[in-house]
Amino acid sequence: MTVLCAPSGWVQGFSNKNFGFINNQTVCYPCGNYILFLDIETKKTTVLQCPTGQVGAFAANGNSQVLAFSDRKLNPTIYIYNFPELSKLTELKGKAQLDYTLLAFSFTGPYLASYSSVPEFVLSVWNWQENILLCSESQPGVTATSLSFNPMNWQQLCFVNESSITIWHIERNNDEHHLKQNPVKLPDGQESVSPHKDLFFPVSHSEDPYHGPDLPVSAIAGLVGDEAETFVPRNDIKSSVHPTAHCWTAASEMYMGCKEGYVLAIDAETCSVSILQQKPLPEYMRKISDVVSYVRREAQKKKGGKPKDLQKPVLFAMVFCNEGLYAAGSEGILFFYHIKGLQYEMKICANVLQPISGLIVSPDYTMLLLVTVQGTIYTYKPAHSGEAVKLLDACSSCFLAADFLTPGNKYCVSVTISGEVQVWFLEDGTCLSKLNLDIEATAMACCPSSNSVAVGARRGQIYFLDVTKVEAPRVVHRIFLSEFPVLSLHYDQTGQFLIARATEGHIFILDARPSKLFQVLGYEVLSDEVLGLSVVSDFENNLVEVVVLLNVAETQRARLEIFCLSSALTTDNDKYVNEQGMLNASAIRKEQYDLDYPLSSAVRLKDNTVYGYCSCAPFICKYRLSKENILEDTSVFLSEKRTPSNQFGPGFLCLSPNGRWLASAAKDGVLFIYHTFTMDILAQKHCHSYQGGGIRSMVFSLDGKFILVNGENDGVLVCLKWKKINNIEVKEAVYHWHSLLAILNKSTLNENVALKSMAEWQFDPESTSEALPEEKFKEAPLKSSDVEVTGEDGNVTSWYSASTDEVTWIGQKIKKVIREESQRFANQKKELQMGIKKLHNTIQKMMRENEQVPDIEKLEQQEFSLDVEELERAQAEAEQEVARVRKEIEMENLANRYLQNVIKHECWDAMCVKGRAVKCFRMACEVRNYPLKEHSEEEVETLEKVLRLKKIETADLEVHKTNLEIESEIVSSKEEGEKAEEAMADDSASYCLTGSLSSQYGGDTSILYRQWDLHTREQKVNQIVLLKDIIYKVKTAFNKEFDIVARQKEQEIARVKERNLRIREILAQLELQMEVWEPALTDEEIPDQALTVQDSEIKVEKYLTQQEREKAEMLAKLEMERRLAATVIKDNERLRALNDMMGGVLEVKKEDILKMDIPPPPFISKPEDVWNDEEKEIFREHAKKVKELNEEKEKYKRTLKNELKKLEASIQEITQNFDETVCKLSERKVKSEMVVYQEELKIVNLVYALLLDEELDTRKAGLRNFLTKKEKEKVKTARMIQTSKNKIEAYVDSYENAIAEEKNLECGFTKEFADLPANLLDELSQLYSHRPKTPKTEMLLDTANPYGGCSGSAEDYQGALTPLMKAMDELDSPEHMPHGLDPSIWERFCLARRNKIQSEELVKWKALRLAEMQAFLQRRMDDNEKITSEIENIFQELTWLQEEKVKLQLNLTVQFLLKQGQVELESADIPDYTDAVLINKSVIEELNCSIMAQGEKKIASMMECKDFSKGIFQLEWEHKKMRMQIEDLQQKAQDIVTLPISKDRQLFLTVLNYDSRIAHQISMMEQTLGIMDKLHKKNVKNCQKRIEELEKCISSKERANYELSLELREMLVSVSERRHVLEAADPQHVSEKVAKQRYQEILKQKHLRGLVKEQEEQLEILQAEVERLRSRMFPIL
Repeated sequence: MTVLCAPSGWVQGFSNKNFGFINNQTVCYPCGNYILFLDIETKKTTVLQCPTGQVGAFAANGNSQVLAFSDRKLNPTIYIYNFPELSKLTELKGKAQLDYTLLAFSFTGPYLASYSSVPEFVLSVWNWQENILLCSESQPGVTATSLSFNPMNWQQLCFVNESSITIWHIERNNDEHHLKQNPVKLPDGQESVSPHKDLFFPVSHSEDPYHGPDLPVSAIAGLVGDEAETFVPRNDIKSSVHPTAHCWTAASEMYMGCKEGYVLAIDAETCSVSILQQKPLPEYMRKISDVVSYVRREAQKKKGGKPKDLQKPVLFAMVFCNEGLYAAGSEGILFFYHIKGLQYEMKICANVLQPISGLIVSPDYTMLLLVTVQGTIYTYKPAHSGEAVKLLDACSSCFLAADFLTPGNKYCVSVTISGEVQVWFLEDGTCLSKLNLDIEATAMACCPSSNSVAVGARRGQIYFLDVTKVEAPRVVHRIFLSEFPVLSLHYDQTGQFLIARATEGHIFILDARPSKLFQVLGYEVLSDEVLGLSVVSDFENNLVEVVVLLNVAETQRARLEIFCLSSALTTDNDKYVNEQGMLNASAIRKEQYDLDYPLSSAVRLKDNTVYGYCSCAPFICKYRLSKENILEDTSVFLSEKRTPSNQFGPGFLCLSPNGRWLASAAKDGVLFIYHTFTMDILAQKHCHSYQGGGIRSMVFSLDGKFILVNGENDGVLVCLKWKKINNIEVKEAVYHWHSLLAILNKSTLNENVALKSMAEWQFDPESTSEALPEEKFKEAPLKSSDVEVTGEDGNVTSWYSASTDEVTWIGQKIKKVIREESQRFANQKKELQMGIKKLHNTIQKMMRENEQVPDIEKLEQQEFSLDVEELERAQAEAEQEVARVRKEIEMENLANRYLQNVIKHECWDAMCVKGRAVKCFRMACEVRNYPLKEHSEEEVETLEKVLRLKKIETADLEVHKTNLEIESEIVSSKEEGEKAEEAMADDSASYCLTGSLSSQYGGDTSILYRQWDLHTREQKVNQIVLLKDIIYKVKTAFNKEFDIVARQKEQEIARVKERNLRIREILAQLELQMEVWEPALTDEEIPDQALTVQDSEIKVEKYLTQQEREKAEMLAKLEMERRLAATVIKDNERLRALNDMMGGVLEVKKEDILKMDIPPPPFISKPEDVWNDEEKEIFREHAKKVKELNEEKEKYKRTLKNELKKLEASIQEITQNFDETVCKLSERKVKSEMVVYQEELKIVNLVYALLLDEELDTRKAGLRNFLTKKEKEKVKTARMIQTSKNKIEAYVDSYENAIAEEKNLECGFTKEFADLPANLLDELSQLYSHRPKTPKTEMLLDTANPYGGCSGSAEDYQGALTPLMKAMDELDSPEHMPHGLDPSIWERFCLARRNKIQSEELVKWKALRLAEMQAFLQRRMDDNEKITSEIENIFQELTWLQEEKVKLQLNLTVQFLLKQGQVELESADIPDYTDAVLINKSVIEELNCSIMAQGEKKIASMMECKDFSKGIFQLEWEHKKMRMQIEDLQQKAQDIVTLPISKDRQLFLTVLNYDSRIAHQISMMEQTLGIMDKLHKKNVKNCQKRIEELEKCISSKERANYELSLELREMLVSVSERRHVLEAADPQHVSEKVAKQRYQEILKQKHLRGLVKEQEEQLEILQAEVERLRSRMFPIL
């Protein structure tokens, strides 16, 4: 297998998540599967690939020049590499299952911290040099955002998440390590740090005799276990600030920035938090700051963003240095904070105008790296205080595509999704130039025949770039194809055609040559979904074959459509396309092949071989498009060969230019290259990963040496080169490349010349198409490709851009076709418009006539519609909508009915006594009964059980009483009398002691426990059951009385209705219009009525089904027949005469006397002087009868009125008596409510006592659980203390041995060199005690590093031995040897001195380790003492709880029933009755009487004193009043003396009637003003009348002119029409025809007039006959 190698190629990409310095000049960051190392000086990039996929967590240590990263596979591994060797030092394998989220190196020492994600959430600390996991701790559900060691002390670790911060202390005991958590209490959003409040152990235990002890909230909530310890009520939860960045100081403190804009200072030892405040600026600085802030806000407003406040910027990154603090955030400004105490001064160091996401400082603290969100990296040197210098201008957007620039062996071009185009140098990946198009790019391709690049956009545009100068690419042309997004772009190998694939199956063919201005040649629309497209060039036949892969949804198979493009398409374009620009089917020779598997990608070789990537299974299918491979179904092709693929997820295929290599890429990110003939795997490369979405696109270079691959979402572009490959394969690829260049060389030169001569395309700033954001086009729905044309003007609507005025290429084509057709068919169009207009007028006339006809003849509005299909469609849609709405209503009604049934069952049917009311007739009084449910079986069983238990207890109590009576026979008679008196008092006070009056209202209190006997929980529960039963009985007793009253009301209503019938009869006879009061039961009195809906309550039309409509029609028909029958009966002449003459009866009743009337004689109309004697006698008799009849009527009326008054009085008495009954029932209800409340109060007290008991038990259980945990912790701590003591004892022995060995070495030195002369021995002794200075690393000596003086650990001293030995080499040199000393002795001396130094260092190291162990032991002992004290406190609280429980059981709450006024309390505090004694009521009453008498005497004396003092006050007030009057009179006299006299005042003093004179002057002036006002109003009215007359005249003239103009227009039209008619026809023939028609009309009118006269005569005869018959039949009328 050949091998692909990325390091021999290059990798480009950017990730602003993790950055770090690996040394002073190199920065590294992860990107996809790679880690990139960027040299700041040379800008060169080095690549390290993760061996197992995508890089997860990442960290770098510039001091040690090592980096750590994790992979993202299952059970991930942490890799440690060094730099610059990039060799793997070690692998750390923990227990993480899915992923690591954070890694952090310690500033010094071999320590690494890691944090894993779900499901473990484990914080671990490693010794990476020895590959040892030191300690770990789990934090379930906590997601971390940052992690860092304290540079001054590696045993402190800062752990930050989104809303909290924790300081972890790493405690060490020799070879054991432990993590101890110290959470930091952060302030809330109001800058306040609330003190920690322990809710599980409250500070005080206040006691209340009634409410009980003060217990924690967890006990009240009923929580036991771990929840009780951590429970916090919702009201006590306050949102804290949200950390965004932090850094450590040299004093082991922390600075932290938060989203709320605050800067916090945190002490790592005490975990205390302080808020830093900005130091007030001087006045002149404040003014300058205000001006700068205003300028920045205005600039931000012009950019369209929100103005930001620079006083409290949100910091995303921090770096501490010796001078202060550097910080940056979303404003894009690098701030410097000079901090003194809790105040700081802030200044601006640099502004990069982009949000800054990270600050990284170099190990030597000479350079700051500013990483922005948009992918730009700046360098800033604090020592120079200059501007930030751009280091890397990357793009944070993902790469979309990449391609090779012709000739394909030197440059390549890439484009990102955001539209940024980059040109790269192929050899080393140097970015030569960039161009930002500010579009959402969707596709990109490089032209083989010129140095042009085509970029497709989401909005359907294609941009053409000139890259002849790779350092300065430019846009030279743009084509707006359609509104559909461009999905892919493809050039043929000759660079003649550009094929663009868009959505909705559109494929556009363009001329790829700049000399032709990239002309659009045509387009094709495919019906199915297009999955892919490939191009095959046939050099022999000068053809280009386009292979399109389609997805056939109906058959779940793939389909290939192949069509050919000839070079004649560019020369004679009109021959191959129609008027709308669509390619003719005959010209492109389209072929179609159905394949047997669904494919996601397909490529075709020149020998009709097709390779397809199967989407339903992991294999590659090979097809040969020939007739032998067709199935029985002639449209389906079988796969010839299926090659298994080791990839997963949807993938795609790519063919090399020479057709020898087939590349396969999928979502797993692995690239496979096969040989197209044998399908053997030539190479594979894991260049991307499935976590990053896999591979988005890849392409071969023309010479086959390079392969460009870019990922889906990881933002990485990889250039691969062959590391080793067969020479034959290389020669074939090079040969194909040279042969292709030979074809393209001539055209390339010409096209590049034309490309250079093209002017740069300018973005129009005023064009809305460029100003609109891309997001609007994302949201805009894709429209159909159909063309909609309006009826009259023919404007194209769908091919125009939805948000711009720019016309697409297809729109231009269609507009041109429409314009030509409009010109060609202008006359026909005009005729059609005239016909449509005439038809429109006719239909309008018909509609107006339809409005005037009767309703039965009217047509529906839709019947005038001429578009029958549209009408049917609208009707079908309306029916569907009606069906949908009906179904929704039915479902809603069903849900409401179900809810109604549930509520009715729960609240109505379950009630054995329904809730109802009784109202008074005449009063506003209402009484309601008690709704009751039946006792359930469980309740009945519980009650029976309690009653049996109470019965047994009563029997047992009686037995005890009997025994006591036998024993008490020896008691004296005096004592018996006292007991009898006490018994009588007990009987009189039974209600008082029972606490309620329920025995008087139906309840049996004899079954209850006595209130002072309720000590146990069981007794209280049984008492509650008995009290509930008493309440039920009280309510039942009241309901019985209520039912009696309710039935009484029904009877009274029936009686009133009987009397009302007679009252109505009397009123009818008296012909009085009076309203009769009719009592009735309301819905509250008959609640069943509320459940029945009457038809009169429904205000909308009722919907009837088909059966209901038929039934209604049948009933209506029967009703009509009944009415007809009644009409026939009414037409009976006999019955009608009887009704007319005698009221329909044959006998006259007494009640009808008022209806009787005596008819006057017939001669009454004559004058009296012409009457004869007989007539006068008849008139006298008539008058007598009338008088008698009137007397009878008056007498009968008086009788009826008396009866009416009696009936009304009877009704009034009935209603009044019933109202009194209801009032008594209401009083009974009030007393029953009182009794019920008394019993319920008992139940509430008992329930509260049970609740207190349960809370005490809960608290006790919680303390027991907490005690168990503390005891386990104590055992663990004790075991740890014992272990530590044992280790210390063992280590002390080792330490003492080391000290002894050191002393032995010193003594041995004296013995070993004792034979030397004294002077040499003294000199050697001095050299023996001489020590070199401890060497420091360069970093620690650097003054710019704030952490240079960090304290060392035991490992640091052990590690310092090696450099110390190196420093001893200088002292061991012969130069320092004393004169006259033998070299062999010097060597022995040097060896002895080295042993001595090693022994001293060992003693130091052991001393430090021993100190650490002793400190660990001391901390554990302190913890043990703390746990012991906590356990003692728990035992004390348990004892207190037990005492409180006993106290609550003995100290009972007893309810007494007292009269009003007998007990009065001035305050709500309950007195202490511990020493109270119950005494007789008479004693208190006598004492009260004496107190009242004395009080009256005191009040009388106080009244006398009050009256006397009142007189004194009155006299003092009168005296004060007189003194004030004297002062006023004196002041007035002084004012009169000093008053100046003016003319007005003289007149006032001399003139007698001064007021009348002034009034006369005022009246004269008012008259003058009135006259002037009247004159002015008169003039105004005259002017207004004149104006109105003129306006009326103008309007009449205008109306007359308008009417005349209309008449003139009509006359002109009629004249012109008549002229045309006369010219078209013979006038003489027309006049004769008109004369004949006129003559016929005259004859017809004459005939009709004759008929009218005859009919009028007949009508008169018939009317006379009718009058004659009527007089004969009804002579009286």
